[in-house]
Amino acid sequence: MTVEAGTLPKVTKAEPVKARQPLGSRLAGAVSGGLLRVFLIVVGLFWLVPTIGLLLSSLRSPEDMSASGWWTVFSKPSQLTFDSYQKLLENSDITDSLVNTVLITVPATVLVVVVGSLAGYAFAWMEFPGRDWWFLGVVGLLVVPVQVALIPIAELFGKIGLFGTVFGVVLFHTGFGLPFAVFLLRNFFAEIPRELLEAARLDGAGELRLFARVVLPLGGPAIASLAIFQFLWVWNDMLVALVFTKSGTQPITVALQTQVRQFGNNIDVLAPGAFISMVIPLVVFFAFQRQFVSGVMAGAVK
Repeated sequence: MTVEAGTLPKVTKAEPVKARQPLGSRLAGAVSGGLLRVFLIVVGLFWLVPTIGLLLSSLRSPEDMSASGWWTVFSKPSQLTFDSYQKLLENSDITDSLVNTVLITVPATVLVVVVGSLAGYAFAWMEFPGRDWWFLGVVGLLVVPVQVALIPIAELFGKIGLFGTVFGVVLFHTGFGLPFAVFLLRNFFAEIPRELLEAARLDGAGELRLFARVVLPLGGPAIASLAIFQFLWVWNDMLVALVFTKSGTQPITVALQTQVRQFGNNIDVLAPGAFISMVIPLVVFFAFQRQFVSGVMAGAVK
């Protein structure tokens, strides 16, 4: 091959050889697109069927519920009515139980978040004798089942006059919610850079100011996650409420369970009551969904 002066031979670039992917990788790539999204949408719709059925049942009359299933609403929309909700609001047992549920759930959640945050910060960044041993004791309380403490605490509450009161139920839920709260928040607060806390101390910040101005804003996602867990657990609880409440202090879970015994006479109250009992925790969860996901992801990364 002759090459003329002043010219260079053309060099052809070889095409890279693509490695053949395994069959499993190709199948995973094929389903990771639109097909997987369609499948997840279908699963989500099936998951929502009981909720939709309960909502539509709560909007039907007792006669329609006894005669046919809730899916007949799509062919006969005239069945929909708010009479059941109006009757529910006139039922003092259900309305009082909803108020009791709020009076139990909100204080139990706030107390666990506040006390758990302070204790988590103390175990993470404050030096005191036996700190690690105390923390191990708190972690050990996580394995104690609720059923073990029902009878002893019921006897204790009976002696001090707290049995059957809303305050007694709040104390029980707070006590059993604190070990998990301290464990979760202590591990989250321990990941805060030490240099940041030392800089705040050099600026003259005390422990309370440091906790309020630095630790709490950084621990917002973890605190929101804890609040959601505690709220859902207390709102949906029935075991503790069955043991520690009376007729005037029972929450919505116990009230609905009592109404079930007379199912034939109050079917129009059960459906709207059950839907309201279910939809309020869903509203709380979706309201704090972004903070909850941030807390979960932060804990996974750390």
